[in-house]
Amino acid sequence: MQACDLSAAEARRMIGTKDLSPVELLDSCLSRIDAVNAPVNGVVAIAREAAFERARADEAAVIAGEDLTPLHGLPIGIKDLIDTAGLTTTYGSEMFRNQVPDEDEALVANLRAKGANVFAKTNTPEHGAGGNTFNPVYGVSGNPFSPALTCGGSSGGSAIALATGMMPLAHGSDNAGSLRIPASFCGVVGMRPTAGIVASDRRMIGLSHLPVQGPMARTSEDALLLLRAMATSDPMDPLATPMDWSLDRPVDLAGLRIATSEDLGFAPIEDSLRQVFRDRLSCFTQVFRDVASDTPDLGNVQWTYEVLRAANYLGMFSKREREQPGKWGRLVAQNLEHAARFTVGDVGQAMADQTEIYRRAQRFFQTYDILITPTVGVSPWPKHEVYPAKVNGKPMANYFEYVGLTYGITLLNHPAISIPCGVDHAGMPFGIQLVGRRNEDLKLMHVACALEEVLARNPLTARPVPDIAALGAVTVRDEMEPVA
Repeated sequence: MQACDLSAAEARRMIGTKDLSPVELLDSCLSRIDAVNAPVNGVVAIAREAAFERARADEAAVIAGEDLTPLHGLPIGIKDLIDTAGLTTTYGSEMFRNQVPDEDEALVANLRAKGANVFAKTNTPEHGAGGNTFNPVYGVSGNPFSPALTCGGSSGGSAIALATGMMPLAHGSDNAGSLRIPASFCGVVGMRPTAGIVASDRRMIGLSHLPVQGPMARTSEDALLLLRAMATSDPMDPLATPMDWSLDRPVDLAGLRIATSEDLGFAPIEDSLRQVFRDRLSCFTQVFRDVASDTPDLGNVQWTYEVLRAANYLGMFSKREREQPGKWGRLVAQNLEHAARFTVGDVGQAMADQTEIYRRAQRFFQTYDILITPTVGVSPWPKHEVYPAKVNGKPMANYFEYVGLTYGITLLNHPAISIPCGVDHAGMPFGIQLVGRRNEDLKLMHVACALEEVLARNPLTARPVPDIAALGAVTVRDEMEPVA
């Protein structure tokens, strides 16, 4: 095993015991990027010199016996929507192709302070708009298990980088499922926290809980390590919420009441994946106290989410589009056009409906500790298509209609995590989504850690790993932009 294939937790332990040099770990990660990144296009910018300088300083601190920070010496990738000082940040937009920020966003500054070596940026759709990963600056990203297929989005580059061992930890962000979808498609872990647990000083619609930042990793243990470091209570975020650290302890699965739902009562899902989900449940649900097939009453969740999402887009981009028309990306423009159909009355009604949906969900989670669903209702599709044209024979109207399983949970503001659970009928990674009670982020993470141990014992449910040697043999990078 190469150093880059170590879990983040093991690498950090070995750094602390002087069995692994931060320089050696960084060099291994960069070598893996050089070997396999071209066909999948996960990493799009690297600060090599600065990263080695940081790694040497981290090594010196270990040798000197200094107190070490939680992420000391661990390389981390940041999704290319977040400003990183001295490291190119484009947001996937031609307007910012050559931008190198002078300052970190607070989230990045916090990670550096916790010891992370911020060395790379990962690919994203332009301004994060899309459930696929492509943009006019860096092109299209491919799935590490089949580069011709999508890796999902919008945190697709981070998922690719983790699955292929390019880095032990990565940052992502999530609205309709941008952390969870690529995690599922690439066989890694993506965790959407309760809004405000990972505070942001840059969210333009600060009082909306739809967009959040969160951890991505190869395992739930590593995601927990990163979540602990990311958690802040920055007052610049209007929703900043302190983590309930009393829940940071192991969980006994045998004491949990579980609900399972194939589609949350509304979400598009292929019949083939319904069967995969049933088959996987039969492999592990015996470890819980009680398991019931049940779904929270989400009412008119599709319309409600669509309207609130539209209002967010108008708030984020309409003024910028007026000031610099035609420069904000194809999908951004489509979202603005779509948003224009709704009225102020629609927004008011959607806000009221969301409150009722939320309160019904709270009653649901008084009965159950955890809800388990498939993460995505489709298998990865060709990467040059923005979204699947149909799901189970039904035409999809846009790129977020097919992800009801994730955006339905987003609307509740409950923490959710996608963990690997074997492969699907097509041999591609299959993820399950675990949803916890609001603000019980750490309990959810410990449930995921415990369940992952159970899943790892069975070849049908263990985390799949891409063929690194086969990826290394692919020499042609396909940078074609997707079709409309």
